[in-house]
Amino acid sequence: MPDSSSPLALANLFGLDGKVAVVTGGSRGIGFMIASGLVANGVKVYITARKAEQCDAAAAELSEHGDCISIPADLSTEEGLTSFVAALTAREQQIDILVNNAGAAWGAPLGEFPEIGFDKVMAINVKAPFMLTQALLPQLRAGATADDPARVIMIGSIDGIRVPIGDNYSYSASKAGVHMMARHMAAHLVNDDITINSIAPGPFESKMMAYRLEDPDSRKMVEASVPRKRIGSPQDVAGTVIFLASRAGAYTTGAVVPVDGGISTLS
Repeated sequence: MPDSSSPLALANLFGLDGKVAVVTGGSRGIGFMIASGLVANGVKVYITARKAEQCDAAAAELSEHGDCISIPADLSTEEGLTSFVAALTAREQQIDILVNNAGAAWGAPLGEFPEIGFDKVMAINVKAPFMLTQALLPQLRAGATADDPARVIMIGSIDGIRVPIGDNYSYSASKAGVHMMARHMAAHLVNDDITINSIAPGPFESKMMAYRLEDPDSRKMVEASVPRKRIGSPQDVAGTVIFLASRAGAYTTGAVVPVDGGISTLS
C-alpha cells in the first residue's frame, strides 16, 4: 500500500491545494488550459484578460470546478496594470503562483513589417509580464520559503528557441526575450525564495493558431511537422505548470522547458 505520509508520495510532490495563483490571458487558449488545471487541483485562481465579458464567462465556467475569480484588465497599459494590481492585492496579500501567459502576435512580410507590429507585441509579451512580476514581488515574497518558494512561470514559445517558418518577427523576438528575461530575474530573486521558469509551447489550440488549425488540411500539416504527430493538449501544458508550481519543481529555476512534441529537437 502506498505511504501517503512520505514526502515522495504523489500528493506531497505535486499537491497544490490551498495555493493562490494568477493566470494572465486566462480566458482562452493555453491560459484557460493552465487555469483549468490549477482550479482542478484546489488552487484559488485569478484570471485576467482584456475583454471583460470573455474573462467573466471563463471564470464562471471554471468556478463550476473550484475557485476562480475574474479581474479584467489590459496589462500592457500602465493604467490597466495599476488597476489590476490594486484589485488583486485588495483581496490577496499572498500570491503563490504567477503565470504570465497573456500574449499577442503580428505577422507581415519582411520589408513591410509595421512599427506598431513591434510596439504592440513587445508591450504585451515582454513589458507587461516584467512589470506585473515586479509589482507583485511583495505578495510573492509574503509566503515564500526555502522549501516552498513562490513560483513565477513565463509562457514563452518554441518560436523563441528555433527560427520560425512564418513572418512573425516581433513575436519570435519577444518570446526569446521572455526566456532571457525570466533567467535574468531568476538569478536576482533566487535568494528571495522565488523561482522563475519559462515554458516554450509548440502548437496548441489557441486564437493565435486558429488560422492554421481550423482548416483540416492545414491542421494535418501542422501535426505532421511535430515529431509526436499531434498538437498539444490541456494536460500537456497544465501538467508542466503543476510540476513547476509544486514541491516537485522547487529546485528548478531559470529553466526554459519546451512543451512542443519534440519540435525543439529538429535542426
